[in-house]
Amino acid sequence: MSKDNNEFYPDWYEEAPPEGSYRSILKWGDPKEFKHPNKKLYALMKKTFNMTDEDFKVKQKMGLEKVDFNVPIKLKDEQIKRFKEIVGEENVKIDNYSRLQIAYGKTMVDLMRLREGIVENLPDVVLHPRSKEDIAEIVKYCNEQNIAVYVYGGGSSVTRGVECVNGGVSLDMRVHMNKVVKFNEINQTITVEAGMSGPDLEKTLNNAPELFNAKRRYTCGHFPQSFEYSAVGGWVVTRGAGQNSTYYGKIEDIVVCQEYVTPIGIIKTEEFPANATGPSIDQIMMGSEGTFGVLVNVTLKVFRYMPENIKRFSYIFKNWEDARNAAREIMQGQFGFPSVFRLSDPEETDVALKLYGVEGTFIDTMMSMKGYKPMERCLFLGFTEGEKHFSNLVNRRVKKICKKYGAMYTTGYVTKGWEHGRFRDPYMREDLQDYGIMTDTLECSVTWDQMKEVHEGVRKFCKSRPNTICMTHMSHVYPQGANLYFIFIAKINEIDDYLSYQYGILDNMQKYGAAMSHHHGIGKMTAPWLEGQIGKNQIEVYRALKKHFDPKGIMNPGGTIALDLPDSKRRFMREPW
Repeated sequence: MSKDNNEFYPDWYEEAPPEGSYRSILKWGDPKEFKHPNKKLYALMKKTFNMTDEDFKVKQKMGLEKVDFNVPIKLKDEQIKRFKEIVGEENVKIDNYSRLQIAYGKTMVDLMRLREGIVENLPDVVLHPRSKEDIAEIVKYCNEQNIAVYVYGGGSSVTRGVECVNGGVSLDMRVHMNKVVKFNEINQTITVEAGMSGPDLEKTLNNAPELFNAKRRYTCGHFPQSFEYSAVGGWVVTRGAGQNSTYYGKIEDIVVCQEYVTPIGIIKTEEFPANATGPSIDQIMMGSEGTFGVLVNVTLKVFRYMPENIKRFSYIFKNWEDARNAAREIMQGQFGFPSVFRLSDPEETDVALKLYGVEGTFIDTMMSMKGYKPMERCLFLGFTEGEKHFSNLVNRRVKKICKKYGAMYTTGYVTKGWEHGRFRDPYMREDLQDYGIMTDTLECSVTWDQMKEVHEGVRKFCKSRPNTICMTHMSHVYPQGANLYFIFIAKINEIDDYLSYQYGILDNMQKYGAAMSHHHGIGKMTAPWLEGQIGKNQIEVYRALKKHFDPKGIMNPGGTIALDLPDSKRRFMREPW
């Protein structure tokens, strides 16, 4: 344990997880990277959870044990032999570590199970397909043999989307399916394989002059918090969003066309900017989460990379109502949209000012002197980008509207603090869980006129658990509404206790009329609530599509997007029309 001026500070675990251990699977991101709660956040947690320094001197179960279990492989020897013939022996993995590594994503229940050494929903075999042709052969053979097929991209799913409930095979797309297929500067598009990572895509576009003899540098504009450890295919099949989506759009706004391998054959759309040739096949396939087929490549819009035109800003509002009204006016002003747009409610603002190093600074003193009170004030941060004059215009108009609603300008320093940690916050989860503190997120989509009720209703349930932190921010904002993102931190050690709390939050999101997901997807976790939101007739459309693309039900079975979910597991908090 470290001390500074005799002040205790926990001895956070700061070693690369042991090779082959459960922790090496649950660990977020780079094995050698860590992000610890700062001392102000540590003090807040002690106060909130009625803990003392003594509680942070003994760690709980950490998952340092070597992966060891006995879950028999159910596939026949001749079936495994056939997969080796298709992809090569070196691309067929049947060892325990490989099977477990791609069985779980990164939601809290995944991490809790790994700490406890709970092993379930494994594939029998992990395959590393080398090409579209390999995948076509795999899917064809699995359809003939009634073998379940699952797909693993970056592994950042927070909806239990990758679990292999029916065993079978899981296709790890990261290993080989990560190449550029085509770059077209005339059309401003790039076609990549589904396993390409976010950083590799962005590096490729930023270096387009060197790689493709392009005239300028480009960006995809898609930066989810999981950016460093997620894959393009995962973005597409879950209808994901990046933190800059208010300007660039969600992934469905960026996708131009796609190609899938399904049990009935290839589904491929064409590279047009728009068309009116019936219902959109692209929109049908996006969000299908591997239940219709395997995404093998996708063509994306690209944008000019102009970081020199970014204008960072942050403002503090006196209350949540003023902040919401300003946000709506900004988005409905028709002068253009900011890129990053993040508005925190009072509780998240309190934590954010600690996390970004603002609390106790001159800015904090000025806020208090001018009547921006703790646990009432709301932080708005973001930046504008694009063409220089456009970025400047949007920045000026944002400033004018924020002033109209009584906001105080708090400089770009706060935004830079957020940017510095924008992809690193998930690293703190391991630190907290080592001492029995759980932090997780759930998000939803709301309209402006329902936002107040959803925010208050969901927070009321979250806070009904004593000694719980519940932070909320508005992000991915539109003229018609926004995403509400709830982050909760609680003293929870038991899996059943965690799941009960999570289910209650989802119940209340549905009770107050929010969409059950804005960008995380549905997976197997949120599937019980899906029919209650979209309605019976609509879910039957999904089932009809499933029957067409996958008559034998081999693609990602086990409840994903409620397609084969037993009626006993459905939760109808609203009338399912």
